[in-house]
Amino acid sequence: MTTKLALLSVSDKTGIVDFARGLAAHGYTIVSTGGTQKTLAAAGVPVQSVTEITGFPEILDGRVKTLHPHIHGGILARRDLASHRQQLAEHRISAIDLVAVNLYPFAATIAKADVTLEQAIENIDIGGPTMVRSAAKNYKHVTVVVNSARYADILTELQTKGAVSEAMRYQLAVEAFCHTAEYDALISGWLYQQSAEAPRFAPTLVLPFTKVQDLRYGENPRQQAAFYREPQAAAGTIAYAEQLQGKELSFNNLNDLNAAWEMVQEFEEPAAVAVKHANPCGIAVGQDIYTAYERAYEADPVSIFGGIVALNRTVDARTAKKMQEIFLEVIIAPDYAEEALAILAGKKDLRLLRSPLPETRAGIDVKKVSGGLLVQTLDQEMITPAAWQTVTEAAPTAQQLADMVFGMKVVKHVKSNAIVLVKNGQTIGVGAGQMNRVGAARIAIEQAGAKAAGSVLASDAFFPFADTVEAAAQAGVKAIVQPGGSLKDQDSIAACNKHGLVMMFTGVRYFKH
Repeated sequence: MTTKLALLSVSDKTGIVDFARGLAAHGYTIVSTGGTQKTLAAAGVPVQSVTEITGFPEILDGRVKTLHPHIHGGILARRDLASHRQQLAEHRISAIDLVAVNLYPFAATIAKADVTLEQAIENIDIGGPTMVRSAAKNYKHVTVVVNSARYADILTELQTKGAVSEAMRYQLAVEAFCHTAEYDALISGWLYQQSAEAPRFAPTLVLPFTKVQDLRYGENPRQQAAFYREPQAAAGTIAYAEQLQGKELSFNNLNDLNAAWEMVQEFEEPAAVAVKHANPCGIAVGQDIYTAYERAYEADPVSIFGGIVALNRTVDARTAKKMQEIFLEVIIAPDYAEEALAILAGKKDLRLLRSPLPETRAGIDVKKVSGGLLVQTLDQEMITPAAWQTVTEAAPTAQQLADMVFGMKVVKHVKSNAIVLVKNGQTIGVGAGQMNRVGAARIAIEQAGAKAAGSVLASDAFFPFADTVEAAAQAGVKAIVQPGGSLKDQDSIAACNKHGLVMMFTGVRYFKH
């Protein structure tokens, strides 16, 4: 059996002992560095030190150990070129046939709340990416592996074919370049944000997302789709939600689920949000989660059918029993009582997700346009009436003010142009995504019907004309909250005073496209 060289140098030691034993059984001589060498030796795996190959010791606290011609010459040499083989022989360089490397844990390091710049710098791998890229470039002759999940695949090929096929070596090389690209993107992005002089957005944007899964299809069956996770996504995000039961989530499920989860986080009191096509069809708060869900359902019992529901409290048995009465696609909540899980298990296709409520929100919002990206910070504006201004003769009651705050929390998440009618902490009409504001108001008013009497109207942007006020007054709306700032604000104020309506200006708009 021809002896081959395998260079193993990994930060994550998962599976490395069994992998090394498997390689040795197929005729590989194992060469290793530092901690990996100690792990293999302790397990009784025959292993040579990189120093034995290079004839040079590890120096500078391990910063320099594999950056040597006897390593990179052995990796990069093309076996099909006589001149390369001759140079290897001339310089007594052994060809290296397999490289297994994963890199210093930079992502885990910067995820620590108290990480220092020095600690982050020390966890930037130099030799590892260099070996990975060298091996990936020379994939026709060298196997490179950066993911421990691939160890079994390589050993299977050795067992069944006697060698790692070129097709697999190519796949592994692509994975390796993706790995180093993600690594460099994390480093450059994090270091850029540490600069006090840096603007919010870097001159070059690299988004190192990792694929979670392929999806059955996209928005429509003719479109292909996949779900990717941000490398620094935190607990409480959709990317890390735990699916407890039900079918695989679809593209549209995930999009709607994200919308519902973002909305329910606006509320501190027990709240329930029902979403269809990324817009809320029913939102309500209550003294407990059952009451909140019941009121969200009653807000629009037609549209909630087949919808996504998000709750910000543990689902109890009573709430679960109520929810299982209708067809829902997905439910997400911080937790579920055992009795609730047993009740909902009766609907085997219903997706149940569990996720803690996030402590903070971070990151960026990205929208794809033809030939580029639009990037913005997340809208984390806290909705508080402290800076709001009453602009009408009538002032809001305590309940009207509470409903104004509730309404702005909702309208913030409705596609523009957006108008929401609310009453006693419950949506009763939602007008979303219309080309003009009075059109959105008429939709919300029509949906509310007789419930509009005595309600509060919330708008995501100012009124360019008084027509929305006139429509609201005719429907029986008693109070309006809107950003203000139109050249014709006075017309709307005058209309409110004529009809005895309360109106407050927030000074903050909430466009959502």
